[in-house]
Amino acid sequence: MDELVFFNREILPPVKSSILALSSAALYGKGIFTTIAIYNGLPFLWEKHWRRLSENAMTLKIDLSGFSEGSTESALKELIEKNNVTDGRARITFFDESASAFWPFESDRKACLLITTANRKPVPHNFRIKMSFNRVSSFSKLAAIKSCNYLDNIIAYEDARETGFDEAIRLNEGGEVVGACMANVFWASGGQLFTPSVRTGCLPGTTREFILENLECEEVEELYDKVYKADAVFLTSAGLGVVQASDLAGWKPKISDHPILHLIPQK
Repeated sequence: MDELVFFNREILPPVKSSILALSSAALYGKGIFTTIAIYNGLPFLWEKHWRRLSENAMTLKIDLSGFSEGSTESALKELIEKNNVTDGRARITFFDESASAFWPFESDRKACLLITTANRKPVPHNFRIKMSFNRVSSFSKLAAIKSCNYLDNIIAYEDARETGFDEAIRLNEGGEVVGACMANVFWASGGQLFTPSVRTGCLPGTTREFILENLECEEVEELYDKVYKADAVFLTSAGLGVVQASDLAGWKPKISDHPILHLIPQK
């Protein structure tokens, strides 16, 4: 991570930023975030990221009235310049600093903003993925929200890493493919491109949305064996861009190139 962060309207070292200890964010992980790719010093797909942040805040009843789209974008660009980021990534997090009914305290603070920047995540040449046994509930309100309550994803991701893989595909309670731990999933089969429908509990990522706008792709509710028999599997996120899996627990891709690989700026 870079040396400076933007926290509550000022740029400072990370160790000088903190949220209220009894806030809903600290006690329950009540907050929202988004990770944005930075290309040539500029945030990529900013409008999509801000729209999702706003919609997620409304769903979770996080008060963002103190932050406009313009002021947040300006803060992001200021931090990008201060940290001298040309090609990297940024995370925008809104923490809910209001009190809960369980542990009330007096405070007039509603939400706080944290922006961090860093280099791109390194992507191995041979990107190996597995199936996770950590299921997603398609009934959960949090399934479609980029919430700070992300521990399920982290546990599944760390399990994949500890067993020699780079990522893992997660399924819902019905055995349908939802996505990866930290990314969306696409697969090519029979000349067609597919991705899980949001009805599966899939997180509607901004990179996913961009791909759906630019390529013919069918949103489906499919069991894992359909993906395992696909010609190619791709993971997409702001941190990864688009990466093709080279190994899916022993499966190998049948095609080495696809238009999806050329939509996002290359690292």
